Amino acid sequence: MKRKVSLGSRGRAYGTNCHHEHACLRCALLRPDPDQIDRLREIINNLHARITEAEQNNWLGEVEGLKVSLAGAEEKLEEMERLTADDSPVLLGLPTIKND
Repeated sequence: MKRKVSLGSRGRAYGTNCHHEHACLRCALLRPDPDQIDRLREIINNLHARITEAEQNNWLGEVEGLKVSLAGAEEKLEEMERLTADDSPVLLGLPTIKND
């Protein structure tokens, strides 16, 4: 059973622990929903602003954590863009039947 989250679904069942808690952008089990691409872009913009603020205030630990989240968000954005890039069917060819 997949767990529904704001950006898609996670391949972790309800009732199981996740060391990421609610930071699903970092989680390899997040399966992003392409319908949420605009929301993810907003999150990425917000992360850039938060990194800038943290750097200005010399919050070095916060900067590192935000950069990890940003890298995860950018990876999920690339995955969403790949999912929406081409909706045409993939032609796999026809099987060959051998007559003995």
